[in-house]
Amino acid sequence: MVFQLESVSLRRGDKWLLQDINWQVEQGQHWVLFGLNGAGKTAILNLLNGYTFPTQGNMNVLGLEFGKTYLAERLRKQIGFVSYSLQEKIHPGDNAFEVVLSGAFASIGLYETPTDEMRKKAVGLLENLGCLVYANREYHTLSQGEKQRVLIARALMAEPKLLILDEPTNGLDFIAREQLLESIEKAAKEPAAPTIVYVTHHVEEILPVFNKTLLLKEGKVFSSGNTTDMISSDNLSRFFQIPVQVIWKSQRPLLSRAEEIEL
Repeated sequence: MVFQLESVSLRRGDKWLLQDINWQVEQGQHWVLFGLNGAGKTAILNLLNGYTFPTQGNMNVLGLEFGKTYLAERLRKQIGFVSYSLQEKIHPGDNAFEVVLSGAFASIGLYETPTDEMRKKAVGLLENLGCLVYANREYHTLSQGEKQRVLIARALMAEPKLLILDEPTNGLDFIAREQLLESIEKAAKEPAAPTIVYVTHHVEEILPVFNKTLLLKEGKVFSSGNTTDMISSDNLSRFFQIPVQVIWKSQRPLLSRAEEIEL
């Protein structure tokens, strides 16, 4: 088991951000966490990373039980987390190679001397994710898609058991989005790939490697299970509360309002 949430609720002030969340992720599964803005996706990610603790319920992430051990540092060394907010924390003068190397130390910026083995591994990750050609360029000069691929390589440096990708295609055009999704699919298919949780509110980003999906709505689990069952016309029509049509093409879903489909 990678992580398990049992009847987890999270309250801030007089508002419940999450209510009665049950979610279990097993080794070898890759999940989509799908929900509209305000559904509670960020609240769940903060829990998984140990940034916050549940108000109610039980959590176990990578063998660490919440409330019984000091989590923060131990957890974050085992979790690769890629989010748009992380881009803003990268030091302006660091090049792509240095950013990836910093992942070996779970630091923002490179303060320790990397070994030759670390350097070799960083080069391999940059190459696998199509980043090697701009390894020596300063991070802040890269395009949005290039930055995200570098951050994924950085997250993989420490060989995490869990990789969380928080809406990684935000701000990308169609071509850049598809290039990034190709890189993610390639990383997911590696023999030693970590379990991946891919967070999105765009159905068309769901890749064939994501075999499980949890639909989150208004802080509650709407449904969860096999992706093909979750991302269906009937289920998403209930989820969105409007008639929608899902068409699967090349093992990826396309979503439209039902009345827009020509019969």
